[in-house]
Amino acid sequence: MQALSQLSYTPTESAALYDIGEGRRKPRVRKTEVAGNREVFRPGSYHPLAITAASTMSTAEHPGTLEGRVVLVTGATGGLGAPIARACAAAGATVVLHARVVRKLEALYDEILAAGHAEPVILPLDFAKAEADDFANVANALESQFKRLDAIVHTAAMLGSLGPLEHQSFDNWVNLLRVNVAAPMGLTRALMPLISRAPDASVIFTLDDRGIEPRAYWGGYAVTKAGVAALSRELADEWEHRANLRVNAVIPGPIRSPLRGQSHPAEDRKALPDPERLVPLYLELIGRQSKADSGALVDAQAWLAGTPSSSPLRV
Repeated sequence: MQALSQLSYTPTESAALYDIGEGRRKPRVRKTEVAGNREVFRPGSYHPLAITAASTMSTAEHPGTLEGRVVLVTGATGGLGAPIARACAAAGATVVLHARVVRKLEALYDEILAAGHAEPVILPLDFAKAEADDFANVANALESQFKRLDAIVHTAAMLGSLGPLEHQSFDNWVNLLRVNVAAPMGLTRALMPLISRAPDASVIFTLDDRGIEPRAYWGGYAVTKAGVAALSRELADEWEHRANLRVNAVIPGPIRSPLRGQSHPAEDRKALPDPERLVPLYLELIGRQSKADSGALVDAQAWLAGTPSSSPLRV
């Protein structure tokens, strides 16, 4: 674990902590220096966290709302994370894209660059295997390159198996606890020194109805989502009097996401709202919300319906 250059950093030397994925392209070249206005490259190995200088930004879709900010999105290649990441880039942010599979991260990276937005950062890391040192290395890399972090959007989640408790795997529950609870805590904790220096910082946790109102057969998923709900409430209480720090939680409800397809395979997916419809809500919480409105638990389905959708996290 070492800084490879001012513009490139790897959070871990262990390839077991991320998945290359099928059909991986040839290794990328590594940026090493800038000569005048021309970037000079030389061949080199692909590095999981390639932090590079921002390019010219095109923000036609959400012009200027996040101009100059650095936003980390976990689960950035997922059904909800991907549209949020694209929208943050379109709004002017430099986006740190986290996911487990390199191939999917590369595709999203290329898509954002092709749209003319700021060059993103890719962060492949399997939360089921990550240790505290890996989160600390991510924080060190972002500190080294950007000296700032303005928002963390937690969308990464693992469903696990659904069914009666006696049919649940202990090892699977441990993985669920690591991905759905320990990782959001560990990453947020490691990044607190950096995000606390931002003039207007935002942390968003993505929850689930089953974490608020558990039901039979939802196994470790409901338990861990209840855990991250408790984490969001604790942080909202801790940050109540910190004027530059905001924390909120969103319950997306039924949306047309891969995770929903896993949990409700027989459901008519065409009847569900696209995840993209929740993007304006997340952008509001990332960049436009006032401190006075912070500490909110937002029901996204009520928000879509135009009915009262927010309740306080602090109880």
